[in-house]
Amino acid sequence: MSKTLLSFGHGFSARALSPLLLARGWTIHGTTRSPDKAKTLQAEGVTPILWPDGDLSEALDSATHILISAGPDADGDPVLNLCGDRIAAIAPRLDWVGYLSTTGVYGDHQGGWVAEDTPLTPSTRRGQMRVDAEAAWQAIPGLPLHIFRLAGIYGPGRGPFEKVRQGTARRIVKPGQVFSRIHVDDIAQVLLASIDRPNPGAAYNVCDDDPAPPQDVIGHAAELLGLPLPAEVPFDEADMTPMARSFYAESKRVDNTRMKHELGVTLIHPDYRTGLRALLAQDGGA
Repeated sequence: MSKTLLSFGHGFSARALSPLLLARGWTIHGTTRSPDKAKTLQAEGVTPILWPDGDLSEALDSATHILISAGPDADGDPVLNLCGDRIAAIAPRLDWVGYLSTTGVYGDHQGGWVAEDTPLTPSTRRGQMRVDAEAAWQAIPGLPLHIFRLAGIYGPGRGPFEKVRQGTARRIVKPGQVFSRIHVDDIAQVLLASIDRPNPGAAYNVCDDDPAPPQDVIGHAAELLGLPLPAEVPFDEADMTPMARSFYAESKRVDNTRMKHELGVTLIHPDYRTGLRALLAQDGGA
């Protein structure tokens, strides 16, 4: 039986999954707000839908799987607000639904470890909106929902090399600060593994094996490029956007045991060092 994915907010992570599904003969409908991006998606083999203005009827009628990448805003989850009733109506016949959340739902643990059963205690408004969105999706009866709590995402076009080359990178140091990360290729393989081994109701932390201070990542990128170490700047003195500063309000190490054991995933990039080397080998890390 043919499989069809309806992907809401078909962005960076979903686009990494697309070729894996297309190679299996799947049909993919991907939503975007941008006409230019719609053309790009079409060139990649995805049937684009300009949304929220476009018609989703055919995509919803044919969907066997749904992936939600669109994040919540002050008004709540945009997909639920506009399509929640229609998705609830088809829930019993869906094979799999994936919701891309964030490890921000756990809040700050001062560098301590968190797992999927750690209480959700977000310390930012953005994290609270994700907790609320997770709960809203979980409330739909019979929905075969899988939640993926993603660590900091990097990949082609989203790495530190350009800033290091331009001399604009800084090593911002906040003692005790660590972040977990995940390469977009590993997100794609985790989603595929879950599609192959559905376990409705499961939540998975999606991260690599090496939570690390952010300054170490910048320093390693400079080392790989053979460039001088970027300047070290104390966090309290750093000129940062409110968004960037908010990330430093939380420090935790994210456990990925369930992802590896339940889904049988072997990470392609188990730490930032292997991930950065791969990016550099691929188009110079651009």
